[in-house]
Amino acid sequence: MDSRISGFYKLQAGERLGRVVVECGISDEGARALSEVGLTVEQADGMIENAIGTFEVPLGVAVNFQVNGKDYLIPMATEEPSVVAAASNAAKMARAGGGFKASSTDPIMVGQIQVINPAEDAGMKVLKEKEKLIEEANRVDPTLVKFGGGVKDITVRDVEGMLVVHLHVNVADAMGANAVNTMCEALAPRIEELSGGEVVLKILSNYAFERTARAECRIPADAVGGEEVVDRIISAYDLAASDIYRAVTHNKGVMNGVTAVVLATGNDTRAVEAGCHSYACKDGRYTSLTRWRRDKDGSLLGEMEIPVAVGVVGGATRTHPVARSAVKILGVKTARELGEVLAAVGLAQNLAALRALAAEGIQKGHMRLHARNIAVTAGATEDQVEEVAGRMVDSGRVSVDEAKKIIEKL
Repeated sequence: MDSRISGFYKLQAGERLGRVVVECGISDEGARALSEVGLTVEQADGMIENAIGTFEVPLGVAVNFQVNGKDYLIPMATEEPSVVAAASNAAKMARAGGGFKASSTDPIMVGQIQVINPAEDAGMKVLKEKEKLIEEANRVDPTLVKFGGGVKDITVRDVEGMLVVHLHVNVADAMGANAVNTMCEALAPRIEELSGGEVVLKILSNYAFERTARAECRIPADAVGGEEVVDRIISAYDLAASDIYRAVTHNKGVMNGVTAVVLATGNDTRAVEAGCHSYACKDGRYTSLTRWRRDKDGSLLGEMEIPVAVGVVGGATRTHPVARSAVKILGVKTARELGEVLAAVGLAQNLAALRALAAEGIQKGHMRLHARNIAVTAGATEDQVEEVAGRMVDSGRVSVDEAKKIIEKL
């Protein structure tokens, strides 16, 4: 598959869906989930408590992505204008330098068992029994162990006089919360016995610092607009690296891409957001998740590493019909591959934002998409939207009243 679909943005929504269905081998059922109401109220009622309906978010597809030599169409669920277009544009720039290169660590998640009032030598006693504790925990989930997962290590920490036992669990292709929580609960009585204290919390940590993905790209200067634009992108990055006011907005832009894919694939957006923002201050202060510099040839080099607590099995990834179709569109087979794609998308999103800020001013492109939304709100038909939006942007007056005036004249 070639993710470079020429003129994709010019097609009508139904035509785009048709292309994606053919390219990705989406079933008729999957296509219906994408084109109609994908989640029924009955399905929603089985997912959460007190369900009364569903809340639809636009689902788009970013094109041009190539990661580790493989082409991807990227499903993105977001209400924000410009995000999908920006990711596609940045991916096209990255292709000029060979696309994105990505790697990831083993999918290790940490579960915590908190012990209050432990004996003085509690930590040593726990570590002395480590191998037996690992065996006991792994008996809880033989299926996970069968697929290469399970508890791989146990460590202990002293936190303000409390003993905190960490289970380091390879969760394979799942996000891992259920498996880790179950293992923590299973070991709690034995930990309590060994420590002489009282166990309180037995729960997964969303600080997934052992489960990370890294992406990088090298982009020739002419692909981003020339040497001056490269310099301005690096200057914009320098501010994010040094100033928290800019860093928060800078990283929000990264997460525009990451969260959109996480949501589309039915994964936990809050877990990934919390993990990424905590990772941004892992060295003691909040800073940029990305890094940008120039190489000796004048090309722009970008890289980013983020924690990626995501899965391709279990949870809403399998129960939500649109999420199932989104995973099919993306074509990832493992959680590690999904994490690597997320890192590439986040890096692309950041590149697009920095380039827009440095070279064009972000409001220009954003306003065009905002104008389209206003045109729809004002009652423009599908055939009128582009014309109405264009006239508003050209006049510098983007409002519902202005859109209605233009519609009346068409």
